[in-house]
Order: sequence, then structure tokens, then C-alpha cells
Amino acid sequence: MLNYFINRSTNASAESFNAKIKAFRSQFRGVKNVGFFLFRLTRIFA
Repeated sequence: MLNYFINRSTNASAESFNAKIKAFRSQFRGVKNVGFFLFRLTRIFA
């Protein structure tokens, strides 16, 4: 919080990315292959 007043920067981009990951995870519940899940995640959001 102090970082905003000192540098005028926020963590909005990190929060947005976190929300995208949560939405992606909710679409693919019960994923068996974690490696493939992480691969898809990096391909879509990276």
C-alpha cells in the first residue's frame, strides 16, 4: 500500500493475472495431467 504513495505503482496486473488463472482453473476442474495443465496455462497467458 505504501508503494503506491511512494512510486505510484500498483499490483493490478498481478491481481488480474491471478484472476485469469483462477477462471482457467475453474473451467478445467479435475485435471489429471498437471504438466499439460501448466503447459496450456503458459501458452494462453504468457
